[in-house]
Amino acid sequence: MKRILYSLLTSILLVLAGVAGYGYFLLDEHLPGTPAVDANTGGQVARGAYLARAGNCMGCHTMRGGDAYAGGRVIQSEFGNFLTPNITADVNYGIGAWSAEDFWQALHNGKSKDGRMLYPAFPFANYSQITRTDSDALFAYFKTVKPVARENQPHDLRFPYNQRILLAFWRALYFRPGVYQNNTQQTTEWNRGAYLVNGLAHCSACHSSRNVLGANGGSHDLSGGALPMVNWYAPSLLAQDEAGVLHWQPAQLQALLKTGVSQHSVASGPMAEVVAGSLQYLTATDIAAMGTYLQALPVSKTAAADMLDKALKAPELGKEQMAMLMQQGASLYKTHCADCHGANGSGVASIYPALASNRAVQMQNATNPLRIILAGGFAPATEANPRPYGMPPFGPVLSDAEVAIVLSYVRNAWGNQASVITAAEVNRYRTAPLD
Repeated sequence: MKRILYSLLTSILLVLAGVAGYGYFLLDEHLPGTPAVDANTGGQVARGAYLARAGNCMGCHTMRGGDAYAGGRVIQSEFGNFLTPNITADVNYGIGAWSAEDFWQALHNGKSKDGRMLYPAFPFANYSQITRTDSDALFAYFKTVKPVARENQPHDLRFPYNQRILLAFWRALYFRPGVYQNNTQQTTEWNRGAYLVNGLAHCSACHSSRNVLGANGGSHDLSGGALPMVNWYAPSLLAQDEAGVLHWQPAQLQALLKTGVSQHSVASGPMAEVVAGSLQYLTATDIAAMGTYLQALPVSKTAAADMLDKALKAPELGKEQMAMLMQQGASLYKTHCADCHGANGSGVASIYPALASNRAVQMQNATNPLRIILAGGFAPATEANPRPYGMPPFGPVLSDAEVAIVLSYVRNAWGNQASVITAAEVNRYRTAPLD
């Protein structure tokens, strides 16, 4: 009996060791690109600076008020806090002692210079798609970034997530390295957009649902997801009742990506930060390519799902209760909202977004409009829109019940249809962090 148990235990350990080994030594199914021939040229550095903007590297690797790329920003998660590393050219604390090959291994294979597996809070699953030429250009640029002698701090993660060895199993389950391969059935513009959206811009890092281990359905999963630790919701880029853009005019989508404001929409919350720090600096050609790809994404809704959604969105109150709520909401709206958004919710194009037929206020997940009502906010300040109009915070002015009433009114006025909001839902976000 002991011999059988020993054999069984040995077999289990061998299987686990094999899975872990597979996860650690994952190989690219395609041969990796070769180092760039024009290494360290001025053109390569300029190209790398552009790519760093496209990937919004500064957004994570720069703490508020800190030196550029010196790390230290806290990325909150359900597993604990990740502290971003220093990626300046400092030899001791940054990546000044790294080679182009070390940098490529980090982006493409999710491993540090010393072979340590990197946590997927660093979106290497997306960055793996970056070509070797672009990786080398990025590295050439970072070698020119002013060295900052800022020591890296360890992540503050809960057990067992602080056991880095377990990343081998995560990698075996969810990570497959591979440089982006052009789809020969699509245009050059579509392929460029796919490369940017799925790889360098890592849109799925926010716009996707995740399982209990923090893995999403891959870089192509843009089905939307909650950002619970920062209390925002990244809407689905596939669903037409969330942030799908199939029927948008291309110029309007490009304006939103480039400036943060379009005729009917405004980027807010984390997306405003992405536009301000990254997308506004992209060329018109790359913005158009991203738009082309996003507009070609498959619609995720079936007719049955649409019918189910309408049933879920139906107001829960009886006719008399709903009529009273709408009357109270109309009064609050007239006092606090109508001057900017219009008596009929039509807004002012490219200044105050329309609320009538606005998907953002009708989504089943009401996190974003609740946050904006309570804390206010601004569209991103961009070169094309340097002084954006803002939304004042109404948290100090309106009670939880009043916020619930006015948002419920907006969600059901002018042809809108969505569930009503409760005061308890509002209270959940009243003290939420601002970023």
